[in-house]
Amino acid sequence: MQVLFKITRQPENSPAKIQTYTLDVDPANTILDCLNQIKWEQDGSLAFRKNCRNTICGSCAMRINGRSALACKENVGSELARFQQISDLGIPEITIAPMGNMPVIKDLVVDMRSFWDHLEAVDPYVSTNARQVPEREFLQTPEERSRLDQTGNCILCGACYSECNAREVNPDFVGPHALAKAYRMVADDRDDQVEERLEKYHQGTQGVWGCTRCFYCNTVCPMDVAPLDQISKIKQEILDRKDNQASRSIRHRKVLIDLVKEGGWIDERKFGLQVVGNYFRDLKGLLSLAPLGLRMLVRGKFPLVFEPSEGALEVRSLINAVQALDSQSSSSQSIKSED
Repeated sequence: MQVLFKITRQPENSPAKIQTYTLDVDPANTILDCLNQIKWEQDGSLAFRKNCRNTICGSCAMRINGRSALACKENVGSELARFQQISDLGIPEITIAPMGNMPVIKDLVVDMRSFWDHLEAVDPYVSTNARQVPEREFLQTPEERSRLDQTGNCILCGACYSECNAREVNPDFVGPHALAKAYRMVADDRDDQVEERLEKYHQGTQGVWGCTRCFYCNTVCPMDVAPLDQISKIKQEILDRKDNQASRSIRHRKVLIDLVKEGGWIDERKFGLQVVGNYFRDLKGLLSLAPLGLRMLVRGKFPLVFEPSEGALEVRSLINAVQALDSQSSSSQSIKSED
């Protein structure tokens, strides 16, 4: 079958352009097979990264039909079935572009220095003191080791980083790949710097509170690492250790849960006063709410009366049940760690 490949070509510091190649391919051919065919038979100047060809190294990550993926994993047939575009010539199209959030070096090759720098910023290795184990090896139970399996599957391809909305607007945010690796260290019982790590991941918006929870990282991850899930686990570890006065980020999460628990949904009047105004302790925060409050009043959008939802009791019981289960799970893990 014939397929048009529309590839974004871009020399460094130059405008991008779209170049089209027509290939005779089999639906089972991978996108990497097709790129190789273009490079070997039509245009030797096309630049892209590749190595293992077997979903192991992560080198060939790029945007395929608008989302980041591994060229060696995706094939023509699945791409056309997922998102088929038909050209003016009546031939199906596949679009290929470089990953996002990283500057282009050439064509589909991007500069990944920020990706590696942000990974290094979370100290993604077991602490030095924990590695100095005398006389015997550091043994783990199967259960302790299993807690590292999902995050250990990360091949550092950069797909999640490429699609991260938070990274796009906040260059200080370390990214979902780094925080997924960070949780691996938090979950590793051999590490003796968990408290220091959590304090570091809690600061500002470069850590877990910079995540906008857009879910794209989970969607594009080729290894099912689910970076957003790992970020949420770090948040929960922090929340278990902090009270409302620790930071606005902590208050935001705790107040949200308390208000939903109280009324079934969020009373926005209390939410602003308790989170931004810090229960009337933060005068500057309270004053910052004034312009928004006045605009809402003028437009009739400020609720003078809050009516709890009909299912408030059910919502409250569900939250209580989940919190009780979390508490039991934390207690059992603590007991096992002491044993």
